[in-house]
Amino acid sequence: MLLRTVTASHGEDEATVPTTDPTQADFPGNAPASPASAQASARSALIAVHAALLLVGAIFFALHFVHISADFPNFSRWMDWSKYTDEGWYGDAAIRHYQLGHWYVPGDFNPAVALPVWPILEALIFHFTGVSLIAVRALTVVVFGGILVGSWFLVARSGQSRLSPSLAGSIAVLLLAVSPFCYVFTRIGILEPLLILLMLLALLAAQSVREPGTATANLLPILALGVLLPLIILTKTTGLFLVPAIAWMLFATLGHRINPFLRIGLPAAGIALTLWLAYFVLLVRPHYLTDYRYLFSANAYTSITLSNYRTVLWNTVKDGRWFGTILQYASALAMLFAAFRWRRLRKHPLIPVLMLWALGYTAFLAYHNNLQPRYYLVVAVPLTLLLPVVIRDLILAETRFKTITTVAAATLFAAIAIPDAVITIDIIRHPQYTLLDTARKIDHYILEDQKHDPAHSALLLSISGSDISLMTGLHSICDDFGTAELVDRVNQYRPGWYASWNLIEDDKMDALTPNFNVERVADFPAMDDQDRNLLILYRLTPADAETDSARKKGRHRLRSRFGQQPSNTQLKH
Repeated sequence: MLLRTVTASHGEDEATVPTTDPTQADFPGNAPASPASAQASARSALIAVHAALLLVGAIFFALHFVHISADFPNFSRWMDWSKYTDEGWYGDAAIRHYQLGHWYVPGDFNPAVALPVWPILEALIFHFTGVSLIAVRALTVVVFGGILVGSWFLVARSGQSRLSPSLAGSIAVLLLAVSPFCYVFTRIGILEPLLILLMLLALLAAQSVREPGTATANLLPILALGVLLPLIILTKTTGLFLVPAIAWMLFATLGHRINPFLRIGLPAAGIALTLWLAYFVLLVRPHYLTDYRYLFSANAYTSITLSNYRTVLWNTVKDGRWFGTILQYASALAMLFAAFRWRRLRKHPLIPVLMLWALGYTAFLAYHNNLQPRYYLVVAVPLTLLLPVVIRDLILAETRFKTITTVAAATLFAAIAIPDAVITIDIIRHPQYTLLDTARKIDHYILEDQKHDPAHSALLLSISGSDISLMTGLHSICDDFGTAELVDRVNQYRPGWYASWNLIEDDKMDALTPNFNVERVADFPAMDDQDRNLLILYRLTPADAETDSARKKGRHRLRSRFGQQPSNTQLKH
C-alpha cells in the first residue's frame, strides 16, 4: 500500500490517503486506476522492461572482459596519458612487493605512500596470480560491476514506490554499461573507478540511516561511513571534493534536521579522522613524509589563476563532451531544471546529492586545471544517474501529458544508448596490442642480452617503466618523477637500460651522460600520440671505471629539497 499526499481543504495541513496504484511515483509515470487484472498485467510488463534493460546492461558489462589486455583504443577521442603510465605507477608498490619483497624504493616515485588502497588490493590479487596485467584489469572491471550494482540500488531506493523497483535505476545501469567512455576507463588499472565505487557505498550507507537519528540506533551506518571516508581519501585525495555530497545525503535522510545529523555525522567523522590520523601519524610522518609531500608538489604545476580563469572554466565545461555530447547537454538541462524547482528537491534528496557530487568534482577539475579525460569519469557517473532521476521525480511525476513525456524520455535515452553501444562494440571488435607487444619485445631483448652479459644490469629506466613491469615482470624506476633528482637516482640504482618515447630530452641526457654511454639498440612503434608513438630502447654502459667508482661513492645522496620536477613534454600534457 502506497501513500499519496493530497492537500486538505481550506489550505490546512497535508494529509495522506491510501492508493492501490502499483506504479505510484515510479518511473515512467503514474498509471490511472485500473482493475486488479490490468494492474497485474502492467506490473508484469514493467518487470519485463526491467529485465530487458538489465540483461542488455549485463551483456555489455561482460564484454568488458573481452580482449582485456588490449591497448587503450588508439586514435580515440580521449587523448589521456594515463594509458602509458598510470596502471604501473599506482600499482607500483604491489608490483615491487611481489618482485623484490618490499614495496618502497627510496628516491623514486612512490605514490602508494599517499594512495595506498588500490595497491593493497592489487597486492592481494598478486598473491594468487603473480604480477599480471590481466589480473589488474579484471579487478578494475569487477569494480565497475560494483559501480553498476551500487548505482542501481542508489537510484532505485530513492524512488517513492515500495512495491516495484524504479525503472530509472535500470536505465541508469544501461547507460553506464553501454558507454564507450566508461568502457575505456574502467578497463585500465587507474584510481577513478575505485573512487566512484567507494563514493556510491558511502552514499548508500548515508541513505540507510533511519530514525531515530541516534548513534546507537544507527551503529552500522556510522561505522560504514567512518571507514569509507578515509578509504575514499586514501584511494585518491581528490575524494575530499565528494564529502559535501555524502554529508548532504546524510542530512536529507534525517529529515534536514541539524540535531539528528550531528548525532550521526559527528561520530562518523570522528572515526574517519581517527583512522586517517593514525595512518598519517604512525606510518607516513615518521617514515615517508617526503614522498607524501612530493605527490602533491609534482601535481602542482597546473592551476587556475586570475589570468586564465575564463579559459579554464570554459574548457572544464566544454571537455564534458568526452563522456557524450547528448548526455552532457541533457544532464546540464536536467540540472538547470532541478535548480529552478529547488523547492521540490526537499522531497527528492538524491537530486541535490548527485548535483553536489558532479559540481564538487568539477570544481576540483577547474581548480587543478589538468583536464585529463580520465578525471571526468568521476563526473560522468553522477550525471548519468541524475538524468533518469530528474525525469522520474520532477518531470513525469508532475506532468499531465504522461504518454507524450514518456515517449520523449524513451527517445532521449535511446539517442544516448544506441550510438554509445555501437561505438563500444566497434572498440571491442578492433583490439590492438601495440604497447603489450612492445613491452614483451623489450623484455625479450633484455633477457637475451643477459644471457651474453649476465653482469649487465637488467634494471629499466623509463617513464613507462612501471607499466612495462606490470606487463612483463621487469624491474624498473621512473625517469620523470621521484623525490631525488634523476642524476642521483641513476647513480644509486645503476640501470642498464633506458626506454624513452620518441627522443631523449636534454635533462635526461644530462643526467645519464656523466654515468653512462647511451647506445640506441632498438625502437618499437606503439600507441598513437604524436609525442609518444615510438618507444626507443637504449643500452646503458658505465662511461669509464673511474667515473663509475666516483659515482658509487655518492650513492647515499638520494633526496633533494623539492624532488624531480616534470619534464617539458610531461608539462605539455
